[in-house]
Amino acid sequence: MTKRIKVRTLLLGGLLTLLFLGLFGRIYWVQVAHASFWADQARQTWITSKPLPQERGTITDRNGKVLAADTDAYTVAVSPKIINQLNSEHPEWRLLDQIVSKIHLVLNKPENEVRDAINAKKKDGTFYDQRELNPEGWKIDKEVAQHLMTFRDELEKQTNENDIGLYFEEGQKRYYPNQSLASQILGYVDKDGKAVMGVEKTMNADLQGQAGKITYEKDGIRTQLPNGTVDVKQPVDGKNVELTIDKDIQFYMEQALRDAYDKYHPVSATAIAADPKTMDILGMVSLPDFNPNSYWSYKPDSFKNDAIQSVYEPGSTFKIVTLAAAIQEGKFDPNATYKSGNIHVPGATIRDSNNVGWGTISYLDGLKHSSNVAFVHLGYEMLGKDKLRQYIDNFGFGQKTGIELAGEVSGAITFQYPSEVATAAFGQGKVQVTPIQQVAAVAAVANGGRLMEPHLIRSVTDPKTGEKTVTQPKAIRQVISADTSRQAGDYLEQVVSDQKIGTGRTAYIPGYRIAGKTGTAQVVINGEYSKDKYVVSFIGYAPVEDPKIVLYILIDQPDVPDAGGGAVAGPVFKSIMQQSLLHLGVLPKLDENTKSDDKKQEDDASATPAPVTASVPDVSGKAVDAAKAELTGKSFGVEVIGGGSKVLQQLPKGGSVLPTSQTIYLITEKSVDSVPDLTGMSLRDALEMCSLMGASCQTEGEGYVASQTSSKTNGQLTVKLTLAPPGEKVDTADDSGSGADSGGKDGDTGSSGDEESTDANKPDQTQSDQTQSTGD
Repeated sequence: MTKRIKVRTLLLGGLLTLLFLGLFGRIYWVQVAHASFWADQARQTWITSKPLPQERGTITDRNGKVLAADTDAYTVAVSPKIINQLNSEHPEWRLLDQIVSKIHLVLNKPENEVRDAINAKKKDGTFYDQRELNPEGWKIDKEVAQHLMTFRDELEKQTNENDIGLYFEEGQKRYYPNQSLASQILGYVDKDGKAVMGVEKTMNADLQGQAGKITYEKDGIRTQLPNGTVDVKQPVDGKNVELTIDKDIQFYMEQALRDAYDKYHPVSATAIAADPKTMDILGMVSLPDFNPNSYWSYKPDSFKNDAIQSVYEPGSTFKIVTLAAAIQEGKFDPNATYKSGNIHVPGATIRDSNNVGWGTISYLDGLKHSSNVAFVHLGYEMLGKDKLRQYIDNFGFGQKTGIELAGEVSGAITFQYPSEVATAAFGQGKVQVTPIQQVAAVAAVANGGRLMEPHLIRSVTDPKTGEKTVTQPKAIRQVISADTSRQAGDYLEQVVSDQKIGTGRTAYIPGYRIAGKTGTAQVVINGEYSKDKYVVSFIGYAPVEDPKIVLYILIDQPDVPDAGGGAVAGPVFKSIMQQSLLHLGVLPKLDENTKSDDKKQEDDASATPAPVTASVPDVSGKAVDAAKAELTGKSFGVEVIGGGSKVLQQLPKGGSVLPTSQTIYLITEKSVDSVPDLTGMSLRDALEMCSLMGASCQTEGEGYVASQTSSKTNGQLTVKLTLAPPGEKVDTADDSGSGADSGGKDGDTGSSGDEESTDANKPDQTQSDQTQSTGD
């Protein structure tokens, strides 16, 4: 027995010895022989990484006003596991029903979808730990998320639970603070972070930046080890893009065009404003449009930018090209006469809009009447097919302009036969152009004859290095001489200023020299020119002596009988042009016949008048006294808001050219107890003032600020503004549609209506398809 025990003990001891030898051998193998390999394997288990999101570059207007920027966003999620567990343990709380109801009300997500998300189970029958409430709860605004956060906090307090299963994941999203303003220019970034259309897409390489990453060592509960290694790749923020557009001019354009859109219910409406000397685009509107903050709720036609993506028969606005070519070639004699009414060309008889004409008249009167016959003489007979085509090409038609937006189309100029040449001379038939081409061509007529490349990007700035790339104006070619440009402006001015026969007289603004031309082109339907569907337009520039703005208005098929460019588009042009010129500091020059008695007395009393406009200095960051001295030295009035010693912000901002009667407000504190007198301010300026001061603003009425009240509740300053139309009654006599154009239109009907006419009056099928597609 003793021997047997000893043997067993020896065997067991031997086995244990072998086991420990093997263990030590393995330890040596792992810790010494292959230590580096296994250390690397362990490190991979300890190490984790997280992305460091970059900030997408901001987009601003030419004055630094933000049009697009990144902002905080929250994704809402629920925990089916926790909510159902609590709901089962405490049915009296009705927790699930409360959460479903609140989420439905705040996010407008159907109750059944919320309930399904909360009751979602895995394949094994257990509830999910977490489910996101997409798409309604994906990347919502902070203000919206705050409603649900408050609700969650109240429930946790009522139930004495630290976690009721409602979560908010913080992130970023693209935000457009001006809602639909300039949406066709800006485009949008979707919730996946993909840039879609507009500047967001074309400048995406500069705007998007590059994400970073942090890599660190963690313990078993994913907490960073205090002495662990950390590797950080810093994110690279996107570059900031400054556009050429002026936010205020863009606002004027959208407001006026939207009023016309609501009044006439057209297929679409388009407007473009540009600086004719540089072809900086100051504003671009295409209706219908959309709000990029909620892009998913709009129909597909809201995303089409007709300014660059649609082609039209331009109608009589195209006569500016023929006029400039005829002047340059010495063919236009304003005092020479011709017989209006109709003219025969091989294959067609072309008539003026009133069918009978105005008898024998001068070519200048023909321009004022927008006589088709006059321009057949000029374009078809005097210039001829080849020369007319040469000028049309040189003015940039039939080719893309190169503006920094995707999807631009080139249009087409395809006339061949005599009747096609004749109709092309006044903008119909085989002439398909885009609005942006029209603006570039007329800008060349205005600026001394140089065709300029239009652009929207003013500069691109790297926020890290401060390196700034500025877009320089680019001249493509000299199309006409400076003298021809001056003569064309003088003649086109009379189309507007002649209040008896000028088809553009509805665009007349006292005190300004405005050159312009109406357009009314028939729409092709089923291969035939419609008798009651028109594309009406107005294009012009001002002041003629030193053009600051070229402006084009196009309204596609307004729902109004006998629509004409003068009657429909002219008043829209006038409204935008007048506001824009004043905004740029270009004041009307009234002669002795148009000045008021008070104005004449002021002129007599002042031998040396003060400057009427000046550039506003940028005094942000300066001491208040120094800022006031600099502004008063420029003849501006100054009002200081707050008791601070330095200027934090100013309104209007530096760089603006404004009348010296304008008061400059200097904000010296981040929050104040009261606001200055806003009476007389436009709603837009008043809202900006409230925003600068951190005050909440409520409005009532329309127009300008007539009165205001303010109150402070829980530290929040609230201002209530009562708006009213300006005290000066606007004379609308020039805006009336009656008699604005001969025969209700402006001589642009294109086809003659003569049964003997052939192809000149019936577009071929290819052309029909092109024209019909413009309204889509």
